[in-house]
Amino acid sequence: MTGACRLPPLRWLVLLAGLACSGTSAAALNVQVQADGLDHAQLQASERLVDDALARLPVALRESASLQLALRWRDDLPEHVVGRARGEVLGLDRSLLTALTTQADDAPAWQAARAALLHELAHALDRSGKGGWSKQSRFLDLAGWPQRPLWPGRGQNRFSLRSPDRYELDSPAEFFAVNFEHYLLDPGYRCRRPALYQWYAEQLGVPGQAEPTPCAAELPLFKAGEQEGSAELLSLDPARIYQVDYLLAEGNDKLMSRWGHSMLRLVVCAPGRAPGPACRMDLQHHLVLSFRAFVGDVQISSWRGLTGSYPSRLFVLPLDQVVDEYTKVELRGLSSTPLALTPPEVSSLLQQAAQLHWSYDGRYFFISNNCAVETGRLLQDGVPRLADTGLDTITPTGLLKRLRQRALLDAVPADRAEAIRRGYYFESAATHYAQVFQVARAALPLPAASVEQWLALPAARRREWMPKADGPVLAALLLLEQAAARRHELHARDLLKRRLLTPGQAGEQLAQFRELMDKAGLLLAPGALPLPGYGIPGPAERGQAAEAVAAGSDGAAEQWRTLRAGALALLPESEREQGAGIQSNMQYLRQRLRLRYGTASPQAATPARGTGETDFLEKVVEQDNK
Repeated sequence: MTGACRLPPLRWLVLLAGLACSGTSAAALNVQVQADGLDHAQLQASERLVDDALARLPVALRESASLQLALRWRDDLPEHVVGRARGEVLGLDRSLLTALTTQADDAPAWQAARAALLHELAHALDRSGKGGWSKQSRFLDLAGWPQRPLWPGRGQNRFSLRSPDRYELDSPAEFFAVNFEHYLLDPGYRCRRPALYQWYAEQLGVPGQAEPTPCAAELPLFKAGEQEGSAELLSLDPARIYQVDYLLAEGNDKLMSRWGHSMLRLVVCAPGRAPGPACRMDLQHHLVLSFRAFVGDVQISSWRGLTGSYPSRLFVLPLDQVVDEYTKVELRGLSSTPLALTPPEVSSLLQQAAQLHWSYDGRYFFISNNCAVETGRLLQDGVPRLADTGLDTITPTGLLKRLRQRALLDAVPADRAEAIRRGYYFESAATHYAQVFQVARAALPLPAASVEQWLALPAARRREWMPKADGPVLAALLLLEQAAARRHELHARDLLKRRLLTPGQAGEQLAQFRELMDKAGLLLAPGALPLPGYGIPGPAERGQAAEAVAAGSDGAAEQWRTLRAGALALLPESEREQGAGIQSNMQYLRQRLRLRYGTASPQAATPARGTGETDFLEKVVEQDNK
């Protein structure tokens, strides 16, 4: 019996060779066409389709996937469904087959069939023993299913703007398959979704055919313009960014801002300047990335913030606008602490920020999805090294603490005066206003013991003391009145917002407001613009976006003025009277200063040098211009 099993040496070699070949075949991905019901031309076209699809796979993936699959043409798929993978069978809609036998490989029918086959092949690979990519934590983060800081599981995908196929939002598995198609078929995928391209390349390998399209260094971002409601298209080269700072607006006594506000400051170097410490003084070029619950509004109502009634998007704002908003209007200081990032990490972070800027349409929840949560998430998603650093915290101060604990921050001057001088800290104007108030109070027996009490008085009551002022006291009262105007603007804006966003309360103004919000999509949601493509816009789409800005900027500014005038009519009469009184007070003080110094403002009021008035006025000007 034993002898009967022996084979001559030559036959042993042939058998071993056959086993070796069969072993190699079994270890590689193989797709056989089910020939039932196909004529010769259809079978040939089907095999060409399979060969074409497999050739586009990364070589390592194709050779390591031990799957034996079958392609079957089906005529029983639901409407609008072109493919379905079940077990080891990849089913495609038979309507795609007819055109394959008569059209060239680059025809629309071939493109559709190729994408459908790769999509179903992605599902089969993902479900295999070596797959599971759609369940990976890093993939889920980049794809838009965020981790929730207080509850288990993940939140809803809000990457709904500029999507190549909204079917990708159905589930992580569908997102993996849809993007698998584009990763292999679109040479521009690397530019449109950089972080996802990098992830696919690391996990699966480089696509087997077309070379990726070279990407422009500059990233397109819509920056808030000087006029309210306006925006401008900015092309930002990450190489111009010297540092990225964690920018924290200090808290105040209001519920929704008690723990501060998280932002990222981009230290952008002036054109022509090499990145270095000197760039920190190029303040006019610095930008701020800020997740906000409502455009132009740093205060939100408690209930709407708790229930997620506000859209949350990533805004790009000039630093000086943010500094004025917090230090002069809200009277909150700003600390700016550099993050310990390398230049490649800064570039990666900016690419992810651009992706969010164009694709993200989130909802603001005060507890679970606020500025701290989203800023921490951006850092973790945008910088692979930070992916598992645990930056998921719900308070801005808590995020700063975690960044410090994980040694992710560079040093800043310990001395407050030095930090202010070098742009690491922007102090609240409250101290400056208090000093100016003491100048006025030393000269006049004002009926208030503090700035807060003075500003809380009716404008008409403050006016009673203005005719008694002279010299520097006029300038002091004007600056205080300007502070009163900013404070009233903030309060009125909050009142108007509540009425405009409450159905049935504002009538025509509400309809006009919503229409304006749609037209102001440049700033509110750039991804809502009717541009072709998906993800970060390509060169041609950027040109169209620039044209949209040029065509709509003037009209948007005028619409904002019209809306503002109409909305003011919605304020209570007492608020309208207070606003009119403040404007009248400022006009009166400017006229008095003009008569006294030949100028209309304290900034230009310059008596003879060497006098006490000169010293005071120059100090006022210096502080007010910061």
